[in-house]
Amino acid sequence: MTTVIAFILMFGILVFIHEWGHMIFAKRAGMLVREFAIGFGPKVFSFTKNETLYTIRLIPAGGYVRVAGEDPEIIELKPGHHIGLEFNQAGKVNKIIVNNKSKHPNARVIEVEHVDLDHQLIIKGYEIDEENELLSFDVDEKAFFIMDEKETQIAPYNRQFASKTTGQRAMQLFAGPMMNFLLAIVIFIILGIIQGVPVDEARMGQIQPNTPAEEAGLQPNDEVIQIEDQSVSTWEEFTSIVRDNPGQEMELVILRNGNEEVITIVPNEKESVNQKGEPISIGQIGVYQATEKSILGTLQYGFIQTYDITKLVLTNLMMLITGQVSLDMLSGPVGIYDATDQVVQTGFMNLLLWTAMLSVNLGIVNLVPLPALDGGRLLFIGIEAIRGKPVPPEKEGIFHFVGFALLMLLMIVVTWNDIQRLFL
Repeated sequence: MTTVIAFILMFGILVFIHEWGHMIFAKRAGMLVREFAIGFGPKVFSFTKNETLYTIRLIPAGGYVRVAGEDPEIIELKPGHHIGLEFNQAGKVNKIIVNNKSKHPNARVIEVEHVDLDHQLIIKGYEIDEENELLSFDVDEKAFFIMDEKETQIAPYNRQFASKTTGQRAMQLFAGPMMNFLLAIVIFIILGIIQGVPVDEARMGQIQPNTPAEEAGLQPNDEVIQIEDQSVSTWEEFTSIVRDNPGQEMELVILRNGNEEVITIVPNEKESVNQKGEPISIGQIGVYQATEKSILGTLQYGFIQTYDITKLVLTNLMMLITGQVSLDMLSGPVGIYDATDQVVQTGFMNLLLWTAMLSVNLGIVNLVPLPALDGGRLLFIGIEAIRGKPVPPEKEGIFHFVGFALLMLLMIVVTWNDIQRLFL
């Protein structure tokens, strides 16, 4: 149950911060944000505030921000339609009743002759059963359609996605991944504040009990300067040598209280997999890296760790594209849940670290120029900036539709791989 709660909270935070970025920059640009959703499918919970419908939906597989103009408007009025109009105190139309007009006895029913809710905000028409001149009604910019007793706010062109500059639209799309990177930076800074920042040198922190490190007599603050005939100056060099020598006796030269000492250690063998998914054995001795606390070091740690993980994810992504890494290595929601279960058992700090890593992954994946992702939409805005005019909406729509179908197919394959790894 702890894992379920941790997974839901972690997933909710990652999706919320991503979609919050999209929403905030959409509103800053003056776009009408129709819906802010966590999850997909049927609504579980919803409320409306400041023009936006906030929803939690049943299927926890992501989220979305629906901005006016990104999709065709649901309701379109045409000449000949009979509609009801209700007015505000300023005399402007504030409710356009599309059907069930009998439920609104105070509405003024007209037959539409002309309507422009994008620019002029005007409706022209004739009252039903009366022969008189053409009537013209000004429409409030925040008027609502009422269809099947459900209200939907109109979206004048200046509130639509397409009306904004290239830079504003690009920023609105980029804001989601950007917030994921910022979240990772903040989490790493928090970890630095709580745990301290790992030092660069190969200096010992906590020594785990009943491990080769304890048996060999290693102590906190011991610094390894040499292994066999190879000098060691960083923690990465030290751990790399240990990993590459499982079960092999090694002679370590350490600095302890300013004096050099020599100890012998034999790393335990642990089963793991390499980047190609092949089983391998690695060495472990049971030590943690030493840490230190400083304000500047903690701030730097947040940015450096986010940069290092970003570089690692991009490297692995390129290896996947070039075929150096198998598709079987990808994990979907099932695999992430299983990994979260293992991380939860190691403590809250490791769960924070795992959340930061997933946040970076989410940011990078969404920037990949694939259909239906933020990166794919940014690609079209880039093409528009180069061409000087947008790609026809119907062509872009086909591109995203096909891409979304392929992404769903990939998700099914990845989920099946996860299930095979866990149960078969």
